[in-house]
Amino acid sequence: MIELFVIKIFILALSIYLIGKITLLYRIDDFLTAIITAFLLALVNAVIRPILIFFTLPITFITLGLFLIFINGFCLMIVSRIFPRFRIKGCLTSTIAAFLISLVNLILESIFI
Repeated sequence: MIELFVIKIFILALSIYLIGKITLLYRIDDFLTAIITAFLLALVNAVIRPILIFFTLPITFITLGLFLIFINGFCLMIVSRIFPRFRIKGCLTSTIAAFLISLVNLILESIFI
Protein backbone atom coordinates (compact mmCIF):
# COMPACT_ATOMS: atom_id res chain seq x y z
CA MET A 1 0.00 0.00 0.00
CA ILE A 2 2.70 2.50 0.98
CA GLU A 3 4.80 1.41 -2.01
CA LEU A 4 1.98 2.36 -4.38
CA PHE A 5 1.67 5.77 -2.70
CA VAL A 6 5.41 6.40 -3.07
CA ILE A 7 5.32 5.35 -6.72
CA LYS A 8 2.36 7.65 -7.42
CA ILE A 9 4.09 10.58 -5.68
CA PHE A 10 7.24 9.90 -7.70
CA ILE A 11 5.25 9.79 -10.97
CA LEU A 12 3.45 13.02 -10.04
CA ALA A 13 6.81 14.62 -9.23
CA LEU A 14 8.14 13.51 -12.59
CA SER A 15 5.09 15.01 -14.30
CA ILE A 16 5.51 18.30 -12.43
CA TYR A 17 9.22 18.42 -13.26
CA LEU A 18 8.74 17.61 -16.95
CA ILE A 19 5.95 20.13 -17.52
CA GLY A 20 7.88 22.77 -15.61
CA LYS A 21 11.00 22.30 -17.70
CA ILE A 22 9.26 21.91 -21.07
CA THR A 23 6.63 24.66 -20.91
CA LEU A 24 8.06 27.21 -18.44
CA LEU A 25 4.55 27.78 -17.02
CA TYR A 26 6.00 27.77 -13.52
CA ARG A 27 9.40 27.85 -11.90
CA ILE A 28 10.83 24.64 -10.56
CA ASP A 29 14.52 24.36 -9.77
CA ASP A 30 15.29 20.70 -9.21
CA PHE A 31 13.71 17.29 -8.82
CA LEU A 32 13.69 17.49 -5.01
CA THR A 33 11.47 20.56 -5.33
CA ALA A 34 9.19 18.55 -7.62
CA ILE A 35 8.96 15.73 -5.06
CA ILE A 36 8.04 18.13 -2.25
CA THR A 37 5.54 19.87 -4.54
CA ALA A 38 3.99 16.52 -5.50
CA PHE A 39 3.62 15.53 -1.84
CA LEU A 40 2.02 18.88 -0.98
CA LEU A 41 -0.28 18.66 -4.01
CA ALA A 42 -1.38 15.18 -2.95
CA LEU A 43 -2.08 16.53 0.53
CA VAL A 44 -4.09 19.49 -0.81
CA ASN A 45 -5.98 17.18 -3.17
CA ALA A 46 -6.85 14.89 -0.27
CA VAL A 47 -7.98 17.60 2.15
CA ILE A 48 -9.09 20.77 0.35
CA ARG A 49 -10.17 19.52 -3.09
CA PRO A 50 -13.20 17.51 -1.85
CA ILE A 51 -14.48 20.59 -0.01
CA LEU A 52 -14.06 22.71 -3.13
CA ILE A 53 -15.82 20.11 -5.25
CA PHE A 54 -18.72 19.97 -2.80
CA PHE A 55 -19.25 23.73 -2.77
CA THR A 56 -18.90 24.10 -6.54
CA LEU A 57 -21.06 21.09 -7.39
CA PRO A 58 -23.80 23.09 -9.18
CA ILE A 59 -21.39 24.83 -11.56
CA THR A 60 -19.48 21.57 -12.06
CA PHE A 61 -22.74 19.88 -12.98
CA ILE A 62 -23.73 22.69 -15.39
CA THR A 63 -20.32 22.61 -17.12
CA LEU A 64 -20.40 18.80 -17.29
CA GLY A 65 -17.31 18.50 -15.11
CA LEU A 66 -15.10 20.96 -16.98
CA PHE A 67 -14.98 23.22 -13.93
CA LEU A 68 -12.87 20.55 -12.21
CA ILE A 69 -9.92 21.75 -14.31
CA PHE A 70 -10.18 25.13 -12.58
CA ILE A 71 -10.39 23.44 -9.19
CA ASN A 72 -7.17 21.56 -10.01
CA GLY A 73 -5.56 24.84 -11.02
CA PHE A 74 -6.69 26.43 -7.77
CA CYS A 75 -5.17 23.54 -5.80
CA LEU A 76 -1.92 24.06 -7.69
CA MET A 77 -2.03 27.76 -6.76
CA ILE A 78 -2.52 26.82 -3.10
CA VAL A 79 0.60 24.65 -3.26
CA SER A 80 2.55 27.50 -4.84
CA ARG A 81 1.54 29.76 -1.95
CA ILE A 82 2.52 27.15 0.66
CA PHE A 83 5.86 26.19 -0.90
CA PRO A 84 7.96 29.21 -1.99
CA ARG A 85 10.35 27.23 -4.22
CA PHE A 86 7.43 26.42 -6.55
CA ARG A 87 6.00 29.56 -8.18
CA ILE A 88 3.12 29.99 -10.61
CA LYS A 89 2.40 33.31 -12.27
CA GLY A 90 -1.40 33.43 -12.28
CA CYS A 91 -4.77 31.73 -12.35
CA LEU A 92 -4.91 30.88 -16.05
CA THR A 93 -1.32 29.67 -15.99
CA SER A 94 -2.06 27.38 -13.06
CA THR A 95 -5.14 25.99 -14.81
CA ILE A 96 -3.16 25.20 -17.97
CA ALA A 97 -0.34 23.71 -15.90
CA ALA A 98 -2.77 21.59 -13.87
CA PHE A 99 -4.34 20.26 -17.07
CA LEU A 100 -0.94 19.38 -18.57
CA ILE A 101 0.30 17.82 -15.32
CA SER A 102 -2.85 15.70 -15.12
CA LEU A 103 -2.44 14.59 -18.72
CA VAL A 104 1.24 13.64 -18.34
CA ASN A 105 0.48 11.99 -14.98
CA LEU A 106 -2.25 9.90 -16.61
CA ILE A 107 0.12 8.76 -19.36
CA LEU A 108 2.97 7.93 -16.97
CA GLU A 109 0.69 6.07 -14.55
CA SER A 110 -0.73 4.00 -17.40
CA ILE A 111 2.84 3.04 -18.36
CA PHE A 112 4.33 2.34 -14.91
CA ILE A 113 1.40 1.14 -12.81
